[in-house]
Amino acid sequence: MERQFVHGGNIYAEQPAGREWIDFSANINPLGLSREILAAMQQNLSQVVHYPDPEGRELKTAIAAFYDVSVHEIVLGNGAAELLYVYFHIFRPQRVLLPAPSFSEYERAALSSGADVAYFPLVAADDFAVCWDALLAGLPETDCVIFGNPNNPTGTLITRPTMERCIQAAAAVGTTVIVDESFIEFLPDEQNYTVRALAAKYSNLFVLQSLTKFYAIPGLRLGFGLLAPEAVKKMEFGKDPWNVNLLAQQAGVAALQNEAYQRQSRDFVAREKIFLYDALRQFSTLHVYVPAVNFIFIDLGKNRNSTVFTAQMRRQGILVRDCANYPGLGDTYIRVAVKSRAENEILLAAFQQVLERKP
Repeated sequence: MERQFVHGGNIYAEQPAGREWIDFSANINPLGLSREILAAMQQNLSQVVHYPDPEGRELKTAIAAFYDVSVHEIVLGNGAAELLYVYFHIFRPQRVLLPAPSFSEYERAALSSGADVAYFPLVAADDFAVCWDALLAGLPETDCVIFGNPNNPTGTLITRPTMERCIQAAAAVGTTVIVDESFIEFLPDEQNYTVRALAAKYSNLFVLQSLTKFYAIPGLRLGFGLLAPEAVKKMEFGKDPWNVNLLAQQAGVAALQNEAYQRQSRDFVAREKIFLYDALRQFSTLHVYVPAVNFIFIDLGKNRNSTVFTAQMRRQGILVRDCANYPGLGDTYIRVAVKSRAENEILLAAFQQVLERKP
């Protein structure tokens, strides 16, 4: 049976009540688009008569300065997901190991290049943490292993020292490690987890970073990858030279300069995720996992079906992420984004109404 790859954020279906959806299915910064990014795009609208810089020099310089990395380690993407596909089509690892559950585009990108995909199960009894002894033992039979850090949808985190030990063990047997850090900037202590600085040290490491989640520009599409300079050259040769448009490049430069927005975003999410987590825990039938960033993973319990629950929430104009299509999960798991206090309270009221009904 063909795997169904589904994502959150599909607001384009008609809303039953004729109103706009309240979208808790996509994990986007609740502060929304910053004035500075909007201004940068408006100021450069007239420039779209020109091709974007195929080298992305201004944006790469801004990334290098902000993250303290070399410009020669940076490859720009039309979102981080595009770079996954480019990577697999250029380097073509044949045996790919995926912790499951995890972001479905890892699998889809691997399959698109003809790779064989194996799952490494993350189990609820261990709070979906990686069993490192078992995973490292399987590396000699693997060409590439992919981690989300934090992992989507579970929110589990891997510390930098632990990840580096895995990268070292993988290097010893010729295995590539891809680390997707697309949500890591929501962490107040991201320095304890990010492996961006290790891209210069390990030739078998590819670090992915999305700029769309934290800066609330998913419709614009922007991300980058960090890897060894020789690998960057191969990636550049294998992609569209104008894959990042002019407005996205200018938006990225403006975003990285906006320290106030970055600070406010982390503070806001830190407060609201705890508010929403504490409130959801008051529903006795739910198992709510401790959130790391701007989304919360929930087990509805054995008497609730996630697809039915999601449909019930849709009838109230609210989108939540049904996790039933994630390999390794049953049909009782959902994920919700952290949004504004007013929106979070609407979500809680809808939960109350749905959970009061008999399953």
